Amino acid sequence: MSFQTEPSYQHGSASRSAIVLVNLGTPDAPTRSAVRRYLKEFLSDPRVVEIPRAVWWFILNLIILPFRSGQSAAKYQTIWTPEGSPLKVYTAAQAKKLEATLAQRGHRDLKVVMAMRYGSPALPEVLKQLKAEGINRIAVLPAYPQYSGTTTGSIYDAAFQHYGTVRNIPELRFVRNYHDNEAYIHALRDSVLAHWDQHGQPDKLVLSFHGVPKRTLMLGDPYHCECLKTARLLAAALQLTPDQYMVTFQSRFGKAEWLQPYTAPTVAQLARDGVKRLDVLCPGFTSDCLETLEEISLEVRHEFEQAGGQQFHYIPCLNDSPAWIAAMADIIEPHLIGWPTRLAASEREAQQKDAQLARAAALGRGATD
Repeated sequence: MSFQTEPSYQHGSASRSAIVLVNLGTPDAPTRSAVRRYLKEFLSDPRVVEIPRAVWWFILNLIILPFRSGQSAAKYQTIWTPEGSPLKVYTAAQAKKLEATLAQRGHRDLKVVMAMRYGSPALPEVLKQLKAEGINRIAVLPAYPQYSGTTTGSIYDAAFQHYGTVRNIPELRFVRNYHDNEAYIHALRDSVLAHWDQHGQPDKLVLSFHGVPKRTLMLGDPYHCECLKTARLLAAALQLTPDQYMVTFQSRFGKAEWLQPYTAPTVAQLARDGVKRLDVLCPGFTSDCLETLEEISLEVRHEFEQAGGQQFHYIPCLNDSPAWIAAMADIIEPHLIGWPTRLAASEREAQQKDAQLARAAALGRGATD
């Protein structure tokens, strides 16, 4: 087995730490070719689609990609911003602001970067760059509050596969989930209350989570249960009664049964049942993206209004709100215990100076040997 070439090591170099915030990913552009590349990488992951590889290769390459790439590209065009994909823009902002917040809390010797599971910046490339910068302690923070093998599990796969080709592996820590973390629930609560302060309270609040095939639940994936717990804790924080909110699952794909109830038909039925004002929040997404800005805010809104609903409000994701950045800091800080991330600037300068002297001394010995 061959390993990647290790970067040159300088004796006396100070050890460093980093957090990698990992989101799902996004195409590089809202074009058919870019979307096709992204979908091929995403849908080729056996964690995402558990179908025999030979059968799935035929379906993916001869049916899905030729037809769905153009359709998806048209949808991405409706949400694309001058800065790029909303998911990528918000994730980058989260990483930057999280680093600043942790620095304010004393973690001045800590780098925070973003990576994508699919697309760019690719997680393996980010990990490789961190090694080149001398980072030897890495905490991975998935952008998924609820654990699923299809999401967080796939991040683990990508990290372990990368380090399977690395000789000198850094210390690794992973955040598995934070679906019931108090800071996360409070950030969601504050987001909803701020929306209600401005627009009033709805007849019903729908909490729409990304769907997964039902068979994953039957096979032991905890995602469904963690979504329900998030919803229950958020409803309690908002002091809602059971008839004032409900949980649904969106983004169904294919003919297999997925987690139910499905968001779009449920919302339409609510309108037919006389619900006039409906608010939808997507707690499983920490950054707005195609699934929230296009699927929910446009498509599901249309379903509700076509069925007789009068007011549809999509409540944005947490994105880079101050409450969410503070919550992210609360979530990651316990995973930094024991790491010297609070190194003062003067101490770092002293270490760097000592390292320079040591290298100079080594060079001097080499010249006289």
